[in-house]
Amino acid sequence: MVNKDWDKESKEGFKNSNLENQCTHRYKIYIEGWAWSVSEKYIMACDSMTLYVKPRFYDFYIRGMMPLQHYWPIRDDSKCTSLKFAVHWGNTHVDKAREIGEVGSRFIREEVNMKYVYDYMFHLLNEYAKLLKFKPEIPLDAEEITPDNMGCPATERWRDFMAESMVMSPSEALPCEMLLPYDRLALKEVLERKANLTRQVELWEDQYFHDLTNKP
Repeated sequence: MVNKDWDKESKEGFKNSNLENQCTHRYKIYIEGWAWSVSEKYIMACDSMTLYVKPRFYDFYIRGMMPLQHYWPIRDDSKCTSLKFAVHWGNTHVDKAREIGEVGSRFIREEVNMKYVYDYMFHLLNEYAKLLKFKPEIPLDAEEITPDNMGCPATERWRDFMAESMVMSPSEALPCEMLLPYDRLALKEVLERKANLTRQVELWEDQYFHDLTNKP
């Protein structure tokens, strides 16, 4: 585990940290750095089984994903041994490991597509707006940000990506409707299922190293 020199990587065109080039590996590790990592969704979209180190920060979509279905949980207090067992399990259950990787990747592509992300942002900002106790006003010295002044400094692929993601006209479809929050019992069941699946992996791991230690 090392600190990445992102200034150096930027100057070299990210040739040593291109996530797309890493999608050829059977396993991908997701672990937080100083805080939440933007690479999370890209790692999980690789079709590789994600070895997901228990995080301190949660993105909005990870709460809808399940251990052993979308990713393989890794202990945060014993990472090396936990990763070793995960690789052993994956190498002895190749088809299942591939399935976990593909299901996790499909979840990211289908459930975290940009339309849903924009819809989520729409609902989130509207709910926050209801909590405001003042009327927002545009400051006199505010500068308007337009596609032109955002895009002018961009070059090559950066500019291409910005152009591809630019909204050219209002959406013809209404935002999706937000589902009602879980009731207390349903939320409890989801959290218990996730905890039980994680605990199952930990029990397998403990048994594996116990057998390894006591092997004649």
